[in-house]
Amino acid sequence: MTDSLLLSLGLGLAVIVLVNLGLVRFTGTSARQAAATVALVTIGLYGPYSILNWPGGDVFAIHLAIYLLGSLACGMLLDARASGRGLHWGPATIGGFFIIVATVCATLVSVAQHGLTPVIGRWVLPEAASGRVVVSSMFPGVVSHDFHKKESLHNQYLQQFEHQLERGWQVQQGWLDDPVADHPTAFRVAAQTREGKPLADATVTGEFLRPANSQLDVAFDLTERAPGVYETELQLPAAGLWNLVLNIRQGEESHEVRANTRVLEP
Repeated sequence: MTDSLLLSLGLGLAVIVLVNLGLVRFTGTSARQAAATVALVTIGLYGPYSILNWPGGDVFAIHLAIYLLGSLACGMLLDARASGRGLHWGPATIGGFFIIVATVCATLVSVAQHGLTPVIGRWVLPEAASGRVVVSSMFPGVVSHDFHKKESLHNQYLQQFEHQLERGWQVQQGWLDDPVADHPTAFRVAAQTREGKPLADATVTGEFLRPANSQLDVAFDLTERAPGVYETELQLPAAGLWNLVLNIRQGEESHEVRANTRVLEP
């Protein structure tokens, strides 16, 4: 649910407010001392918990910021009430500004992780007239390839690519019919050695990657139908552009092919 983040923030703030009120009312602690105590306890409890159950830097920062702002607001309001002076507009404006900023950031993080709620989603992103276009409001992240992460992996990838060129395997891949979303279509790979002999008894695997939504990625294995010819039926869940990563392994030798394809609307 999109409101899971907001729920945890709301429950945490409610606990912080209640603890501040309890300390001031039942222990005689001043509002400032109560706020400082609750803030320190919050850091001491939430910090280790987040380390053991790491939610991500953005989620951690938002929780900690709002929890500490909650303690600050309790200290200011309860202190002003006890003194009878009322709350000065300057601190109130600054505190309100940061509370609004933190709340907006928390909402944006929640939408990016889980998408909009169904009610808001239907209002902001109405369905297309055809009813065939499905709009996703979440951001699952782009697909990153391992060899871009570290220099050692990048160098390993370059060495493998050079070895592939020297080995000279000839690989052809493609659909036997126009691929249509949500319809099974035969996909074939034909592999030969440099001399043109069928590359038989190999293990052929691959993955179709959705560039903007890794949750739609489809991994597959191909079966050898004839010497050097491998096939399978695939059903991709969405129309549009897909990236292909194909791996052919025979013994200790490995050959990687990268390509892209376009899937049609049903």
